[in-house]
Amino acid sequence: MRCTLKGCPGSYENKAITHTVKIKGQVVVIDNVPARVCDTCGDVLLELKTVRHVEEIIAKQSKPRRTAALYEYA
Repeated sequence: MRCTLKGCPGSYENKAITHTVKIKGQVVVIDNVPARVCDTCGDVLLELKTVRHVEEIIAKQSKPRRTAALYEYA
């Protein structure tokens, strides 16, 4: 599939990404999210079912499998 961004000649390829969101001041990182990523500009597309699954993971707020240090740019 060709990239949907105007002027980009790239194509999307299936990859697993690390998706990061900030919710109520908390940074949530979800690893191995299936996505389509443009091989030229890096644009990311998520399928609707993937977005809904990410929303479910966030809504559960279960104990994370791993934790990571968070540094602030100052």
